Amino acid sequence: MQIRLPREITEAAANAGAAKADLTVNNTPRLLLAACLAGAYISFGGILSLIVGFGFPEITAGNPSMQKLLSGCMFPIGLILVVVLGAELFTGNNALLVPSYMTRRHSFATMLRNWALVYVGNFVGAIAFTYFMVYLCGLTANEPYHNAITGIASAKVSMPWITVLLKGIGANWCVCLAVWLALSGKTFFEKALGCWLPVMAFVALGYEHSIANMFFIPLGIMEGAEIGIWQAIRDNIIPATIGNIIGGALLVGATYGYLHKK
Repeated sequence: MQIRLPREITEAAANAGAAKADLTVNNTPRLLLAACLAGAYISFGGILSLIVGFGFPEITAGNPSMQKLLSGCMFPIGLILVVVLGAELFTGNNALLVPSYMTRRHSFATMLRNWALVYVGNFVGAIAFTYFMVYLCGLTANEPYHNAITGIASAKVSMPWITVLLKGIGANWCVCLAVWLALSGKTFFEKALGCWLPVMAFVALGYEHSIANMFFIPLGIMEGAEIGIWQAIRDNIIPATIGNIIGGALLVGATYGYLHKK
């Protein structure tokens, strides 16, 4: 196994960011379609983590970390699909477009436009997958999944705003480190392993990922959780998104861009 050096990883990230910026300017429909796919992929990881993580209550009841570990082991399939198949994920782009911006390969406005368009596309993809492929399929209609998802959604909107913000920083720090690790390898195994380790960690630790929460909270609402739409946006999606930008753009993109910029 021969992986790229840290400087080479940052150069690969800058090249990827420049390509994403070019797509933003020259082919917005393709960007939006790729963003919708990413939202669906992350939601796919979300439902898999829910089904497996809460599917062994007799084991996890006396082992509280086991449920977190099982969920964490399943969720990374979403990011693996995004990275390997080339979809557009808001949280990953928080880091990827920063080194290319720092080397003046595109404008700051283009970076913000990419983030905004991809964020909208991720939301559309996540909601569509959640409604058609999870809710209408009845995947969480029965126990223990019904109570699990309503409890998860309620817990996510009940935390203090600053707690969600900090957990959002932690989540995208991990996700973007996963993207960086995936860029270090060339084979599928290397990329999948790079995605898997940090993402498994953030799920097990209970950090807040804005795009994943576009799956968990809406599904909880569909299953009957007493949560208002504005409450979900105000108390979770907004602080998680701000935290994700800080964790990805500053702690990964800007940090490694500064360390390895030519």
